Amino acid sequence: MKIKHILFTIFFLFIFSSCETKKDDLRPNFVFILADDLGYGELGILGQKFIETPNIDQLAKEGMILKDHYTGSPVCAPARAVLLTGLHSGNNPIRGNDEWRERGDVWSFQAMFENSDLEGQRPMPDSIITVAEFLKSNGYKTGMVGKWGLGAPNTNSIPNNKGFDFFYGYNCQRQAHTLYPSHLWRNKERHILDNQIVNKGQLKEGLDPYDTNSYNLYNQNDYAPTLMHSEALSFIESNKDNNFFLYYASPIPHLPLQAPKKWVDYYREKFGKEEPYVGNSYYPNQYPKATYAAMISYLDEQVGEIVAKLKEIGKYDNTFIIFSSDNGPTHVEHVDINFFNSAGPFVNSKNTVKGSVNEGGIRVPTIATWPKKIKPGTYSEHPSTFYDYYATVSDIINKELPYSIDGISYYPTLIDKKQDKHDYLYWEFPAYGGQQAIRINNWKGIKKNLFKGPSKLQLYNLDEDPKELNDIAFKYPEIVSRMEDFMKEAHTKPKMDKFKIPVLDNK
Repeated sequence: MKIKHILFTIFFLFIFSSCETKKDDLRPNFVFILADDLGYGELGILGQKFIETPNIDQLAKEGMILKDHYTGSPVCAPARAVLLTGLHSGNNPIRGNDEWRERGDVWSFQAMFENSDLEGQRPMPDSIITVAEFLKSNGYKTGMVGKWGLGAPNTNSIPNNKGFDFFYGYNCQRQAHTLYPSHLWRNKERHILDNQIVNKGQLKEGLDPYDTNSYNLYNQNDYAPTLMHSEALSFIESNKDNNFFLYYASPIPHLPLQAPKKWVDYYREKFGKEEPYVGNSYYPNQYPKATYAAMISYLDEQVGEIVAKLKEIGKYDNTFIIFSSDNGPTHVEHVDINFFNSAGPFVNSKNTVKGSVNEGGIRVPTIATWPKKIKPGTYSEHPSTFYDYYATVSDIINKELPYSIDGISYYPTLIDKKQDKHDYLYWEFPAYGGQQAIRINNWKGIKKNLFKGPSKLQLYNLDEDPKELNDIAFKYPEIVSRMEDFMKEAHTKPKMDKFKIPVLDNK
């Protein structure tokens, strides 16, 4: 009887263990691919005429386009903070880019190379639990490649201390202003690259801007996007027997204009002759349009290779992939956003793209693919945002969130179930004059120039006026009043003075 009892217990444990394994296997892998400054109109599937993005387009055909999806902020660091924390920019500890200038010469590549204390941005507080930490605590292997921007190397707020088992890339977003940097970071150690430090500025005097050899200095040996991509593929391969989360934060197509020669040559032939950019705040480039298009097509190529690797290891069908962008397209002169129609259905102007809470600055191209769950060739008009991702992940793996966040899961939308909706979506941005924005259903409210004092809310009906050209606030005072109330509710006083908008707090 004793032996039978033991055998029965072993058999029961084996069955239980097998069930648990099968249950765990049902949990998807998560891959979040974040482009940098990619405009809503810069994908073929969303109307781009000049830049070819067949792999991303295919991803959309195999999944769902989230037509009304928003970033968390119109610039780099706060957008990423919102994504990883689930807190909108009225509650988030990181509400803008903060280069922490009081440390010294933080914009000097040479100074940063000599002293890592000058690298990186202001850190997130220790109390923050990122989506990576959440997944790690629930049995996932977690990896990040790309641009961090949420805490300097010698702080507690580096990727390996914020939930990522593996990190390879730029700690500092300023250093991502060259794609041939002096070094990247592998976990907590620097990886020195075969590149020399080159300062930004104009083409050296005496060099012919029409001679390709004049630009050799700006195209060196170790191209960061290629190195980081290789590490991403290795992370997937090494975790083929685990549940994993990969945060792929590409530094492209954010400037500078630097891209693989094969793609530049392809678009040179396609676009024909163009005038060089001789440099100023970024590096000179002989073929600015061709190079910009080349960067996006190279990112597209990398997306295709990520998908191919997932298929190779048999994980593609049960991997939840999001492809998105951290904010709208850049507005600098040497990227011709009018030529490319980078903002797509929105307005291409310096005041309405990156750095702005207008649709062109915060509505981002977003694709969700998960063959096991999401019907191919579908799209959603459910208003969703970066701070919903954390809640969506929690919903998918059916685990309780570690603390209250601002997001609502959009998992029901992905699987065609009844979807809860936000009372409102909210943004505030303590830069570019000081801005706030709110969306309620099809209504969008915007306030600008808040550093100058109180600002009247501009009201737009996005169904009828997606370009936000006709302010109709005077027609709908009750909607304006409701938005004003929600804006007050959404804003909390930031702990960092850098992120304060005085008119919102001095009351």
